[in-house]
Amino acid sequence: MKISYNWLKEYLEFEKTPEEVAQILTDTGLEVEGLRKIEAVQGGLEGVVVGEVLTCLQHPNADRLKITKVNVGNETLQIICGAPNVAEGQRVIVATPGTTLYPEPDKPFKIKKTKIRGEESNGMICAEDELGIGKAHDGIIVLDKSVAIGLNAAAYFELEDDYEIEIGLTPNRADAMGHLGVARDLKAYLNVHEKAGLELKLPDISSFSVKSQDLPIKIEVKDSDRCPRYMGLTIKDVKVASSPSWLQKRLRSIGLSPINNVVDVTNFVMHELGTPLHAFDVRELGGQVIVRTANKGEKFTTLDDVERSLNDSDLMITNGNDGLCIAGVFGGSESGIKDSTQDVFLESAYFNPVSIRKTAKSHGLNTDASFRYERGVDPEMTEFALKRAANLICELAGGSVSMDIVDINTNESSPREVEFNYERCNRLIGNEIPQDTVKQILNELDISIEGNGNTVIAKVPPYRVDVTREADLIEEILRIYGYNQVELPAKMNTSLPRTINQDQDQIQSTLSETLVGLGFSEAMNNSLTKSVYIEKFGGEAFNTSNDVGIMNPLSQDLDVMRQTLIFNMLSSMAYNQNRQNPDLKLFEFGKVYHKFETKYVENRRLLLAISGKKEHENWNSGKDDFSFYSIKGIASALLGRIGLSGELSEKALKKSLFEDGIQLSCKKKKVGQIGWISEGLKKEFGLKNDIFMADLDWDVILELQQDVEIKYQELPKIFAVRRDFSLLLDSNVSFAEIEEIARSCDTKLLQEVGLFDVYEGKNLDSGKKSYAVSFTFQDPEKTLQDKQIDAIMDKIRISLESKVNAQLR
Repeated sequence: MKISYNWLKEYLEFEKTPEEVAQILTDTGLEVEGLRKIEAVQGGLEGVVVGEVLTCLQHPNADRLKITKVNVGNETLQIICGAPNVAEGQRVIVATPGTTLYPEPDKPFKIKKTKIRGEESNGMICAEDELGIGKAHDGIIVLDKSVAIGLNAAAYFELEDDYEIEIGLTPNRADAMGHLGVARDLKAYLNVHEKAGLELKLPDISSFSVKSQDLPIKIEVKDSDRCPRYMGLTIKDVKVASSPSWLQKRLRSIGLSPINNVVDVTNFVMHELGTPLHAFDVRELGGQVIVRTANKGEKFTTLDDVERSLNDSDLMITNGNDGLCIAGVFGGSESGIKDSTQDVFLESAYFNPVSIRKTAKSHGLNTDASFRYERGVDPEMTEFALKRAANLICELAGGSVSMDIVDINTNESSPREVEFNYERCNRLIGNEIPQDTVKQILNELDISIEGNGNTVIAKVPPYRVDVTREADLIEEILRIYGYNQVELPAKMNTSLPRTINQDQDQIQSTLSETLVGLGFSEAMNNSLTKSVYIEKFGGEAFNTSNDVGIMNPLSQDLDVMRQTLIFNMLSSMAYNQNRQNPDLKLFEFGKVYHKFETKYVENRRLLLAISGKKEHENWNSGKDDFSFYSIKGIASALLGRIGLSGELSEKALKKSLFEDGIQLSCKKKKVGQIGWISEGLKKEFGLKNDIFMADLDWDVILELQQDVEIKYQELPKIFAVRRDFSLLLDSNVSFAEIEEIARSCDTKLLQEVGLFDVYEGKNLDSGKKSYAVSFTFQDPEKTLQDKQIDAIMDKIRISLESKVNAQLR
């Protein structure tokens, strides 16, 4: 939200600099995210002064040029001027050498010493358009002779620079959605800390009056739950035109573009008081305004000329037949103020915040009005805002109020009573704050105190929708008192845990650092994703019935919580590959979400993903690409880092998003899957390179890690023995199956099973492939005999032939 520094000073007389104001607002809970100077004229007319033309002679080498001598206060400059109206004795505006002018926005023009037709020129006598303050170029600006020579042009034109203060407004601070609310916080701080004795200056609405009953409009509210309060009046005989410069300046100072005097007034009052307003052309009303919910599927064209299909929960402002406006969200294309509008219906209302938020989100709209309504505007400010806007419209557009205010109010708003205890306040804050200071802070925030003693009743105004309990009151006291005012105690106590188990965050940090050391980068993806991914690729691994859907999704691309980290990681990899960054090593810690019949389940996961070349391209580096064994080695090393690698087992992969790979288990618990992405998924995300991933169950890993014990083992005294098989296999047989079969044949001597060659193609039958598999045997105590190894190898061969139809080559 943007606030103007100069605009703020209209409601509070203070002498703080913009930087000081920004710091105070941040300290009191309105965090300032940006502070930007807004110059009334770009460049601020620095170096531009008032001068007096001492002499004006004809240029000897040009008929249309004059040689002038101009006194600018501290020196006399010779300036060549081509303006037809330049003359001796004039007071003029002079841009001195070195000055930068901006005749057009962001197009600088620097004044330099130069020669024109052989004569020296040391500056420029300026016209309006050359200064950027107007469009006239029929001659130079000629001032009254009483204007002081040497006076800065910015001072003469009374140019007022401003500062745009950008506040990161949190959803609970509905009270600070206008300049008046921000000024209230500033007043409270200055009065408490600097005894400034400031008072808010509210706009004067005492001149409001109803001039006639010539233009009555019937108002009916059919849904008082969604619209607890609705007010309106008419103004006749207005003249729609451009707004005066002061109003345009105020709107531009917060990034708004002026439209016309009527619409600009509604925007001005909204940003002044925090209460949205809407103006309608009376010609479109048909004599009545009816507030009702829409019919499901009802069509309505909004101000941006987009036809929208409405929901039966959307609140509409209508004329009984046609929709005029989506209440509190967006106006209609036909009912707004036009250049031809003569009579205006002005609306001020309090709409249900939940209803407005649902409507805005369902249509993907985020307007200044919905931003305020969905947080909760002040229901007591609707009448004040209506009168304020009516006065300004009558002042700036002519016309007169032509009906009594209609106020349909079912909202019984009164101060909220909250019990408050001074001792609990001090105990929670950790500082002893005098009762008088506490009372002053609350009173400055319009919260009154009733009663005496240690426990009192605080009466909270309706516009403070976020203050509902004692803890909220204590927060209000602390933010004005100052978080930095709370002293750290001289002695701080802590307790040491008796458990020897590592902290889970520490384990995650350790593995993250390990991965970064291996060249990985951490990814952080959105927890929301497309439901269509599970529909198309879930297969047996994931089911759409387990989706956790979003009731009001921002878009169809973000309509469910993710069941897996894989899809969003593929999006990240595609984003990188499409920007000439194909060699990737990424990891992500994140949660996945599932819905079952009786409960919702969250599961923490760790996903590793690699693609492209192992090393960056260099003259002395290899050109090998990542493979399945690359990701398997990384995952094994990672689990080994926390003591799990020795107890891991592998099985053939079933029910997975991966095309193929292995299932990792430890102590009969599934730790995760390692594999590669299918061609269909690669095509879906526009990926060209192969993608290898390890999808690990972080919750299971943390559980297993708690039981890890450090064990020591002697180095084997006996050499290992290796034997190889060259196997002819069906193409659908995986290496994981071969390894599982081999390990089932011997659990004592067989130490390692490896795949060192794969061949598919020429000289092999269709549907066949060749694997070269190594088997490593070792007994730590004695030398192995050939007959022992041969027996095991025969057992492995027979099992492979019977179970996967393998043949020795």
